[in-house]
Amino acid sequence: MDGEHSNVIFHFIDVFFNMIWQIYWPLAFGLILSSFIRNWLPVETVAKHLGSTSAKSLAFTTLLGVVSSSCSYAAASLSHTLMIKKSTIANAMAFLVSSTNLIVEMFIVLVALLGWTFFWGEIIGGLILIMTVAFLFERFFPKDVEAELRQKLEDDQKPKSSEATTTMSDCGMDMSAMTHEGHEHMDMDKPADKREESDCGMDMSAMKHQGHEHMDMDSMPSNAPLSPTMAKISKSAGFFHMDLAMIGKEILIGVVVSSVLIAIVPLDGWRALFISSDVNMPAWLHSFLDVIIGIFVAMIAYVCSVGNLLLAAALWHGGISFGGVIGFILADVLTIPMIRVYQKYYGTRPTKWMVGLLFVGILFTGLSIDAIFSGFGVAVSSETLRPLIQDGFGLNFTTIMNLIFIPLSIWYYQVGKKANAGMGMSM
Repeated sequence: MDGEHSNVIFHFIDVFFNMIWQIYWPLAFGLILSSFIRNWLPVETVAKHLGSTSAKSLAFTTLLGVVSSSCSYAAASLSHTLMIKKSTIANAMAFLVSSTNLIVEMFIVLVALLGWTFFWGEIIGGLILIMTVAFLFERFFPKDVEAELRQKLEDDQKPKSSEATTTMSDCGMDMSAMTHEGHEHMDMDKPADKREESDCGMDMSAMKHQGHEHMDMDSMPSNAPLSPTMAKISKSAGFFHMDLAMIGKEILIGVVVSSVLIAIVPLDGWRALFISSDVNMPAWLHSFLDVIIGIFVAMIAYVCSVGNLLLAAALWHGGISFGGVIGFILADVLTIPMIRVYQKYYGTRPTKWMVGLLFVGILFTGLSIDAIFSGFGVAVSSETLRPLIQDGFGLNFTTIMNLIFIPLSIWYYQVGKKANAGMGMSM
């Protein structure tokens, strides 16, 4: 018995490190590329264009989602912000879908794990889901529920705005007395230099009177000017650092969960979960049941975006249909923790409608993908794919790319960490 446990643990460790070795360089490359794209097109500059639902706004929100996020939790927060800024619910939900399922690093890892067929399936499926979700939320989301949602958004903002008008704080200083008493009540007996504003407790008057040449540079952060190129790299690296701070744990959880499932659950175990292809039933019903199963597995798996792909690979090699895998990947917006986030943001009744409409949209998309790829005769059998766990060690393409991207990503992360110093962002 001890020998069997040892074999399982050894197999898990082997699968775990092989999986990390396979996905490291595509994940690092995708996140670095995504950080540069996010730097070129910030969210704030385009949010104002989402106030009405149209083909143009959906194209805009799709692009916005592609460049803005790589984690479903971050996407939920950003879509909440868009609705606060008066985006339509349809646009906000379309953004949620695009920012979790149409992202560069996800595509790269998907190709590395499952091949180009799934790459095109994810792109087509993501676009179908965006259009489906926009239609469903625009036509079927009840107006009274939307009014309830908007009221909650306004109510959640009131305490902040009220607090801001009564107690304006500058680095912990209570400025309310100055606001209510007016400038004429300021103590004019104090010397002018004592009335100089301070910056987080620093005596700025001494700095102003002594001049820049007398500043103690050892106690101040280095503000040496960067070259234009390095300044752009530094800003982009800041996004890379923040992305890893948000999704690093989720990716690690995804690797661990998938490694455990691959090491412990045999292929026959997965086949027992899904409907066998030998069962005599219509193809559409078989696809329907597989997509339903894929969505429910995603809901309880709670793994974020890229980490979800690892479990998707395990499901695919376990026997789920092509549409079922796509449905599983798209359903990362319906995990139990995500539903709790929606409830906190929007309230119970709006969340129920959101979850229901997203579920219907994902189900329709999974069925559509199965029908489209089967109709065009695209081969999606597991025999056409590479093995899930390959021997990645050795002198091969994966090794060469990892030797490049491991040191590059570490350096890039350190640049981003330095750029974000003082913002509280950490792994």
